[in-house]
Amino acid sequence: MADRLAALMTHFPVSAQVFNTGPLCGINTVESDGEHGQLHLVREGVVEVVHGRESLRVDRPSLLLYPRPLTHRFVTDPERGADMVCAHLAFEGGAGNPIAAALPPVVCLPLDEVGGAAPVLALLFEEAFEHRCGRVALVERLFEVVMIQILRQLMESGEVQGGLLSGLSHPRLRNALVAMHEAPAKDWTLDELAQAAGMSRSVFAASFREAVGTTPGQYLQGWRIGLAQQALRRGRPLKIVAPQIGYGSEAALSRAFKAQTGRSPREWRRQLVAASA
Repeated sequence: MADRLAALMTHFPVSAQVFNTGPLCGINTVESDGEHGQLHLVREGVVEVVHGRESLRVDRPSLLLYPRPLTHRFVTDPERGADMVCAHLAFEGGAGNPIAAALPPVVCLPLDEVGGAAPVLALLFEEAFEHRCGRVALVERLFEVVMIQILRQLMESGEVQGGLLSGLSHPRLRNALVAMHEAPAKDWTLDELAQAAGMSRSVFAASFREAVGTTPGQYLQGWRIGLAQQALRRGRPLKIVAPQIGYGSEAALSRAFKAQTGRSPREWRRQLVAASA
């Protein structure tokens, strides 16, 4: 079976930065900084979580994932509190990261329902609550592992409806998506993608639009332009990137880029630099 996450995590990785390892008591607010998401692991205790006008109660060991910036507040017993390990998440590409964009605003899962995560979580909690050399670096790497396990769980359970993760959850469509992710330079036809999915052309086209919310051609162009944006963020010249993602020249890529984003690559890059200044 093709690895559904390999190309995604290679091109659009996620990194973690721990900011809490220990009890949270009373009321604690995590403010949106407009850039980072968060992953919270509740080892023990009862937590009421408030985000916007919504709230939820966590009364068993669970994880709370906020893939995109969203202010949220924890309310716990002022004396007993709740044992939590929390990290900021940086999805490379920010709002353009297809993984972050594909996830719901909030994911809450009991820890014992995340398949295969028990040994990783046990080590993460052990390191987080001890004072060992290198513990922060290790815990941050383990957070990144847990993030992959969350994505696996969501895809295998089919809990995400619509969008990229819904397509990757589909037993046949995922093969076409992985093919596009792994070979963006190939001049894919609808027939070839349908063949990769093991479906007829008409059934594939209809199923893809229903599951992913766009046509295969539109998805492929969006994936290619997303790769071009990553290249610009990393300072790579588009004349080298263009043939690697399916365009015959830098000019052809620039035209597709502007059609997709409304701006030329140079304008897009200039705005990116200004925003980070």
